[in-house]
Formats: sequence, structure tokens, C-alpha cells
Amino acid sequence: EGPVREGCRFCGGCMTGCRYNAKNTLDKNYLYLAMKKGAVIQAESEVIDVKPIAAPDGSEGYRVKWKTPTKFFRKSGVITSRGVIFAGGVLGTIPLLLKLRKSSLPDLSPALGYGIRTNSESLIGITTLDRKTVFSDGIAIGSILHTDSHSHIEPVRYASGSGFWRLMMSPLVHGSNVFTRVFKAFGTIMSHPIQNLKVFFVWDWAKRTQILLYMRTLDSTLRFSRGLLGMRSSMIKGKNPTPFVPEARELAHKYAELVKGEPIVLLTETVLGIPTTAHILGGAVMGKNSNEGVIDKNNRVFGYKNMYICDGSAICANPGVNPSLTITAISERAISLIPDKNSN
Repeated sequence: EGPVREGCRFCGGCMTGCRYNAKNTLDKNYLYLAMKKGAVIQAESEVIDVKPIAAPDGSEGYRVKWKTPTKFFRKSGVITSRGVIFAGGVLGTIPLLLKLRKSSLPDLSPALGYGIRTNSESLIGITTLDRKTVFSDGIAIGSILHTDSHSHIEPVRYASGSGFWRLMMSPLVHGSNVFTRVFKAFGTIMSHPIQNLKVFFVWDWAKRTQILLYMRTLDSTLRFSRGLLGMRSSMIKGKNPTPFVPEARELAHKYAELVKGEPIVLLTETVLGIPTTAHILGGAVMGKNSNEGVIDKNNRVFGYKNMYICDGSAICANPGVNPSLTITAISERAISLIPDKNSN
């Protein structure tokens, strides 16, 4: 039933954008099949309000207000529905629900925004100066190494020509404050200036760079809340998420020796000490009641009828690996439990 597809060419562009119609993306599976069943996909639209119709618990349906995000020629509208499923990812779903709890959906759980997790990740790049080495050929992620009982590391690649990230990179250094880190980074550059300049100006950065994605199941949680200047995060449980993981640094240096390269990280880590994650999770986690969670075991939102959350917001632990299949499985289960609209 699916669309015409092409086989994988192992170009490494799975995450930067498959150019050959081979990647299994939403528009080629779930959305494609939904459209064949009559669903209408309204792209480039941002939901700004979800308000119950008549009954305050939403049992009579909802009025969903939307607008286009473009500044000029902006459009807006209202859709009514019997039910609502939030699936905007943590950075889409949680800010919207936090705003709505103060207006249209006041009965949302007080646990909303709690249990934010980062998968305890560390992202480190290794750029080689060996012109014979090619990292960009293959699938984006094809292997995983279990370094201990709670940690994993995966080699990640980008397609040849995808070198934008180089503009935001700096040497891999650790330190307790910004002055120490900047001093160490400057010292690293000056110790081998020619070699370090080549790392940042190497021809076809993605072809010469391997990304190491380090993930852990060790638990630490944040809270997202609304502030005067937008979203705020604060520490709730465990240690603060940090980009300075000794084991990840050691593995990166060993890998760099093997490929005759230099380890690099995002500038935000070196200057601000802020970790980077590819997998932001939680914020609307499951619980036995509204005091413990935002949704129940079937992804139903406490306090409202026919309202569900089916994205990474529902994940309530650091899986320590890529969470996409976990999110998919939980979401598919939740949808399978919704009664057919023609049933009694």
C-alpha cells in the first residue's frame, strides 16, 4: 500500500536528508497511509489553543485554533474535533500544554513539565586529516558498543557535503568554569596550530568526520516551566546533565589516535558548559494519577476525555539508546486501544 520507493545507496544522508527516496520517513509510512484513508495533512500550521466545547472535561469535543508561522500573509483558523492527540515532540508539546494549563486546559496535571530527561548524552566529533579515510559512506548509525552496564556509544555519520556543523565546533576540553575551558581550548589550538586549522578547514568536513554519540541510562531529571523570557529549565533529581563525561572523553581520544584525527565538540559545551542531546524526553510522563503523571498507562491525559499524548514527552526514563522505536511502540499501543468511531 505504500509509495514507490528506492533501495538504500548507503550515502550516509539518513539524518541530513535522504536524497534518493530510500529513508523510511513519516510521509512515506504513517502519513501516507493515513491520507489514503482520508486524513488531511495540514502542513506549516502551529496550534495555539485547544479549548473544550461545552463540557469542561472535553467530552463534547474540542476547538483547536491554529495559525501559520510565517510573518507575512499569515493565516489562521479553527478546527473542531471529538478528540485531540498531542504529538509535537517535547519541545512542541510541553511548551504548548504549559501555556494552555494557564488558560484553556486548567485541569492538566501539576506534574506537567517534570521528568524531563536528556538520555545523559555526549556528542563528540572526530575529524581526521587522512585524505584516504572516508566516514560518510554507509547508513547514519549502523553499530553500537556497550561500554559498561549503563553506557553505550554509537558511531554516527553525515552525508558528504554536510559540513555546516563545523561552524559551531571547538576543541574537546573539560574544565570547571568557562575561563578554564576557553584557556584550554586556546592552548590546544596553539599547541598544534596548523593541524587544528586543518581540522576546521578540511575539505568536505562530513566526509572526514565521525560523530560519537555516547548515551547512558543513569537517571537525572529536569523541569520545564514558563518564564518571562520563554521556557526555563531547572534541576529536579540527580546530577546536573553535563557535557564533561570522562569515559566519553577517553573513548574519543582513543578513537582520534586510531584515525589520526582531533576530537571536537559544539562551542556551547566549551564556552557555556551546556550539554547537547539529540533525544530530549519526558515532561508529560505516565502515572497512576494526576499527582504522579500527566497521562495514564494508555497515554490518556488526566482530567480530560479523548485527549492523548503520543510522543517523546511520555517517556519516563533514560533508555540509554535511540528512543525512536520505544516512542513508536508506545504510541502504536495507545492508538490501538482507541475504539473505532463506528463502534459502540
